[in-house]
Amino acid sequence: MSVSSDRVRRAWPLGNGTVLRERIVAAYEQPWRRYHDVRHLDEVLARIAEICSATTISAEQEEIVTLAGYFHDVVYRPDPSDGISNEEQSARLAEAWLSSAGLDPDVVTEVARLVRGTQTHDSAPQDVAAHVLYDADLGILAADPDRYAQYVRDVRAEYAEVPDQQFAQGRSAVLEFLLRRPAVFATPYGRDRWEAAARDNVEQELLLLRAQT
Repeated sequence: MSVSSDRVRRAWPLGNGTVLRERIVAAYEQPWRRYHDVRHLDEVLARIAEICSATTISAEQEEIVTLAGYFHDVVYRPDPSDGISNEEQSARLAEAWLSSAGLDPDVVTEVARLVRGTQTHDSAPQDVAAHVLYDADLGILAADPDRYAQYVRDVRAEYAEVPDQQFAQGRSAVLEFLLRRPAVFATPYGRDRWEAAARDNVEQELLLLRAQT
């Protein structure tokens, strides 16, 4: 058991749902995953807790965001099957598995909504739960240089079958979209602590990608 998978198990918010938890952990531990793996899940969950500790959010909302964190990449393929996005497939799985576990339908609906939103990371001004989840997911952009470099290598490895120029063009489009936003992060916590580092990391990566196009 890795350190990350151990922390992910201990952070599980549903004490009596260990079977469900293990199904989720197994999904993130699929051997072909390079970035969207259990380490990524561990980091997202840690950032959710970190942001929530500095944000006005109820205990119920934090539990919902945490569950959405577990499910946000439970399905991840570089080439999603049947043209259905990973986010949509992950949301559908959240609906099915959480409903089977007997969770309140309103909670299930909210978890699925948050998971679907990770496709764009866009959220309404007052949508605190979405702000927390999406900032936690994007927090890798503000990582220290060594971790960011590893993240870049791992993302490329997940798309190893995509030719370099095509990958560079697609990746550049995603990063440029993020930089065009008024702020990468939606929470005050994220903007205060991560915004500058994230923009610097992304700009440096873009310089390297543009050299490939």
